[in-house]
Amino acid sequence: MNRRPKTLLLALAVAALLPLTACADASEAKPEEHAFEFTGTTLNVKAHGNPTDLIPADRTDVKVTRWFDTGAQVGSKKLSWTLEDGTLDLHAGCTGLADCEARFRVEVPRNVAVTRDGKPTDLKG
Repeated sequence: MNRRPKTLLLALAVAALLPLTACADASEAKPEEHAFEFTGTTLNVKAHGNPTDLIPADRTDVKVTRWFDTGAQVGSKKLSWTLEDGTLDLHAGCTGLADCEARFRVEVPRNVAVTRDGKPTDLKG
């Protein structure tokens, strides 16, 4: 059985659909916010390559704002944010044929030391 014609047809179909997909633009996305209770002295932020602003703030919790946008997609979006054992884990992406863009802003209490993927970082602001 020759699979080459089916593979070629699939490749052509995907190529035909790509120009129809809209580009994702997180700057145009509606922001979502979540506040996490936090009592520790060190916070490790894992953003998995997504742009993330780390901001010192006069607060006792950790506030995360997420902007996420997808263009036309064949697949699904994968979003999660958790804070466990001093690690803030921020996931935002897509599976399948999709164009996704995300960015985060994390407001951290001023007295908390922050690492990014386990490496020391300076807070801006």
